[in-house]
Amino acid sequence: MELKATSMGKRLAQHPYNRVRLLAAGVEVSGDRHEYLIPFNQLISIACKRGMVWGELEFQLPDEKVVRLHGTEWQETQRFFHYLQHAWQQWSLEMSDVSAEVLVALEQEILAFIQQDRWLKRSELNTVKESIMRQFSALPLPLARIAEFDNCRDRWHFCQQWLDQGETAIRQRNREWTARILKDYHEFFSTVETTPLNSSQCEAVVNGEDALLVLAGAGSGKTSVLVARAGWLLQRKLAQPDQILLLAFGRQAAEEMNDRIQTRLGESAIQARTFHALALHIIREGSNKQPVISKLESDSKARRHLLIATWREQCNSKKAQASGWRQWLQDELEWEIPEGPFWQDDKLAQRVASRMERWLGLMRMHGGAQAAMIADVAEEQRDNFSKRVKLMAPLLKAWKSALKEEGAVDFSGLIHQAIAILEKGRFISPWKHILVDEFQDISPQRAALLTALRQQNKRTSLFAVGDDWQAIYRFSGAEMSLTTAFHHYFGEGDRCILDTTYRFNDRIGEIANRFVQQNPHQLRKPLNSLSKGNKKSVTLLPQDQLEPLFDKLSGYAKPHERVLLLARYHHLRPAILDKAKTRWPKLQIDFMTMHASKGQQADFVIVLGLQQGRDGFPAEARESIMEQGLLPQPEDFPDAEERRLAYVAMTRARQQVWLMFDKDRPSVFVEHFRELGVPQSRKA
Repeated sequence: MELKATSMGKRLAQHPYNRVRLLAAGVEVSGDRHEYLIPFNQLISIACKRGMVWGELEFQLPDEKVVRLHGTEWQETQRFFHYLQHAWQQWSLEMSDVSAEVLVALEQEILAFIQQDRWLKRSELNTVKESIMRQFSALPLPLARIAEFDNCRDRWHFCQQWLDQGETAIRQRNREWTARILKDYHEFFSTVETTPLNSSQCEAVVNGEDALLVLAGAGSGKTSVLVARAGWLLQRKLAQPDQILLLAFGRQAAEEMNDRIQTRLGESAIQARTFHALALHIIREGSNKQPVISKLESDSKARRHLLIATWREQCNSKKAQASGWRQWLQDELEWEIPEGPFWQDDKLAQRVASRMERWLGLMRMHGGAQAAMIADVAEEQRDNFSKRVKLMAPLLKAWKSALKEEGAVDFSGLIHQAIAILEKGRFISPWKHILVDEFQDISPQRAALLTALRQQNKRTSLFAVGDDWQAIYRFSGAEMSLTTAFHHYFGEGDRCILDTTYRFNDRIGEIANRFVQQNPHQLRKPLNSLSKGNKKSVTLLPQDQLEPLFDKLSGYAKPHERVLLLARYHHLRPAILDKAKTRWPKLQIDFMTMHASKGQQADFVIVLGLQQGRDGFPAEARESIMEQGLLPQPEDFPDAEERRLAYVAMTRARQQVWLMFDKDRPSVFVEHFRELGVPQSRKA
C-alpha cells in the first residue's frame, strides 16, 4: 500500500519526502532525491494531522528524531494511517510476546542474583548492568515502547530500576539481607567477643565488599571487629583458616591479636603478622634466600654507634662534609653549634643521631637511587635537597656495607624484596582475605606490598580498620591520604563507621571530636558514648597545679584506677614523679609520650605542656629539607597532626582529663578549647 502527495501539495510543501510505502514490517518514506526506511522496531509513534488543506503523517524515531510527509490528500491520508496503524499494532503485539519472554528470563536472572544468601558486592553490579543492557539490545521493540504493554510493563520497570538506580537497589537489598543475617546469627554476634557486638560492628563484620574501610574512633572496638570478622569468615565457610591473613603494625599488637583469636575463636591456624614478618615469609617461600633481619634494626645502641662513627669520620676527614653539616644543623634546624670540631661533642652527636636515624629510614623506604629521590622533589627545593642527600650518602653507604657484612637485610629492604618477588610471580598468595588493623598508620611502601599481593590474586579482599583522627605517625612515613582516599588506592568497595565508644564519657567525646573536626579535611563520623560525663570531665588547669592535683586524686582515686601523664616529648617528664611512689603510694601513676600512649587507656589522663615554644604543644613545625622531600606533603590546616595527637591523648581517659597549660605562655590550643566550652580552673 502506498500514499503520495498531490501535485499541488508536492509543489507547495517543498519537502524532501512526498510518498510513503508500507512494507512487511516497516515503512519507506521517499522523495525525488531522498529515501528513508523506517523498520517497525525503530518506530516510536505515528501521528496523523490535518493542515489547512492537505494531510500530514509524522513518524517519531528514537533520540527525538522525526520524519514527516506533507501534502497528501486528507481522505487518503486517513485511510493509509488506519491501515498502517493496524499493521504496526499487530506487529507490536507479536513482538511484545517475544519481549516478555526476554524480560522474564532477565528478571529471573536478577532475582537469582539478589536471592543469594550472601552480601552482594558493588563490583558485581556492573555485571548485572551489562547483562541488562545486553538483553535490552536483544528486544525487538524500541525500549521507549516497552512500558506500553501489559505483559512487559512490570518486568521492564523492575529491570530498569536495577539499571538506573543500581547503587540504591543493591544497598537496600544488602540492608535487608544484613537485618535477616543479624537475626539468624544472633548467638554468634553475642558470643564471638566478651561483650555482644553492637549493630554497627555487626554490619561491618558481614559486609562483603572487596575493599572495605571500617572507620573506628577511639575505644569503639576495632580489634573486636577484626576478630569477629575472622570468625565470621570461618562460620560462613567463606575461607579456611590458612586463607585469612591478619596484619598489625607491631609485634606486640600482633601477639595480642593472636591471643584474642586463640581465646575467642579457638583457632591457632590464623596467625597475625607484622608487615615485616609477612615480607620475610614471602621472600623465604618465593626464593631460595633465607634472609636474616639485621641486628641494627633491633639494637638502637649499635645503630646509633654506626651512624655517629661514620658521621664523625666524614666530618673529621672532609672539610666539605663538616661545613655542610654545620650549615644544615645551624642554619636550617637552628641548633647552637660550638666552634671547632663540633662532631666530637657527645651530647650533640646523640641529638644528631636521632635525626640521622629518621632520615636514613626515609631514604631506605624510598628505595630508589639518589637521582630518583632528587627528581621526586619539587624543583624549588631540589638544589638544597640534593646537598642534604649528598651529606647523607656516606651514612647510607655505611649502612648498606654493615648489612652486607652481617649478611642481613633491614626492614625496608625486606618489603622491597617481597614486592619484587610478587611482581615476578614467584610467590602464589594463599590468602583470600587480608585483615589490617590501625590502617591509618600505613605507609606508601606497605600499601605497595598490599597492592602487589592483591594483584597477584585478584580475588583477595581487603578489610581495613582504622581512624584518620588517630593518624599521628607522619614522621615515620605514614600517609593519611591512603585512609581518607582509601578507594582511590585500593579499588571499589564500601566504608563503614563504628559509632559507639566503650571507653570515655560523652563529655570527653564531645570535646575531643569537635576539636579534631575543626579541621575540615578530617572525615566526619559520629562517635557516641554509653556513659555520661559532666562539664568538668575535661578541664583546663595551670601547670603549677600538678602537685595539688595529685593530692586531690589521692583522696578519691581507687587503687586499681590508673592515672596517665602524657607529654609531647619524653624529656618533659615532671621531676615531681621522682617522689610519687612515697608521696602518693596508692596512686597508680604512669608517664609516657602522647605517641606512645596510643592503644593505652586509663581512668584519669593528665595532658602536660600546653605552652608555646620549641618544646610546646602543639609542637613548632620545623621539618628539615630532607623530611620535606621524603615525607608526604603537610596538610593544608594549621597543626593538623598535632590536633590528632591531642585527640589521641584525651581519648585515653575513661573518666576525666586535665589539660595543663602555662599561664604565661599558653599554647594556641588553650584558646581553642575555651571556645569549645572547656572550663578553666584556677586550682586543682
